[in-house]
Amino acid sequence: MLGTDFSAGSPNWLDLGSPDTDSAAAFYRSVFGWSFVSAGPEAGGYGFFQVDGKTVAALGPLTEDGASSAWMIHFKAEDIQTTVAAVTAGGGAVRMEPTDVMGEGWLAQATDPQGAEFALWQPGKTAGLELTSAPNTLLWAELHVPDPVADITFYQGLFGWRSQEMPAPGMTYRVLSVRKGDQQEASFGGVAPMDGGVSGGVERPRWVPYFHAQDVDATVATAQANGGSVLMPAADVPEVGRIAWLADPFGAVFALLRPDPQM
Repeated sequence: MLGTDFSAGSPNWLDLGSPDTDSAAAFYRSVFGWSFVSAGPEAGGYGFFQVDGKTVAALGPLTEDGASSAWMIHFKAEDIQTTVAAVTAGGGAVRMEPTDVMGEGWLAQATDPQGAEFALWQPGKTAGLELTSAPNTLLWAELHVPDPVADITFYQGLFGWRSQEMPAPGMTYRVLSVRKGDQQEASFGGVAPMDGGVSGGVERPRWVPYFHAQDVDATVATAQANGGSVLMPAADVPEVGRIAWLADPFGAVFALLRPDPQM
């Protein structure tokens, strides 16, 4: 599961681009109890979602032409210039070249060969998220693409990730882990084919953040009451836990997971 002792390829940052940051902050406050703290006037409306004073995600206005509201998962790059070069060499595209973010770290944005968008974060003063795998925080990162095996090869070229097949209803699920440590303990996410799996109706390649929900059904109801929509109703997945897929009022997709105790 995710921690905050980040190694190469770990999800180490997560942010939401929204056309209405005030309304988005209010929605996630209602759903997860997050507070929102501005990063200051020089940050252009960017700020941090926090739980008990610890940053669990971030929020800012949309910055790319034609962009729609979405969650963006960032992965730790130890040398962002080298990683960006590997993106291009592996058939991906670089949407934003590495940029120094006020000394906090270096940021780049990319798209993998099958169209899933992601970002890179090379830590400076900010290592990454301050709390994960706790209630109402990021727990899992899941990739949905037409050809999981090909995309795993691409990301292995960037980060050296390991993968392990796990049988799942109607498909083969592949669990991802960073290259260091015990493979199970170092796992942080997985890959599912777009034509099957828990999401079923996912309409395009994407990374989806899963947040730890202690009561999935209650969280789904709260999201609906505050303008969110249900993409996949709450359901139990054997040996995984109870999950649901949602979209916020502006269409950003995210998921909930109440893991089984053994996870």
